[in-house]
Amino acid sequence: MEPAQLVAARIRRLADPRPALAVGTGLWVVATVVVAVVGGELRDDVLPVCVAGIVVGLLGTALFLLQRRAARRGDRGAQVGLD
Repeated sequence: MEPAQLVAARIRRLADPRPALAVGTGLWVVATVVVAVVGGELRDDVLPVCVAGIVVGLLGTALFLLQRRAARRGDRGAQVGLD
């Protein structure tokens, strides 16, 4: 593989938001389980924040998937580079 192709492959891999979305949402799920099990006095304050983190992660994933589908269809308002 030529150096230019190697650099392009690395840039594509680093620019892909799917791993960040999956890891971030997964960490919020783990935090929610930990708070639900161990929570104690802070459970009422912290649990809604954890659930909101999961919801935001799922919304981000849905938005990415919708934009990628629009980009693949060639829609005019779609983002570029979401192959």
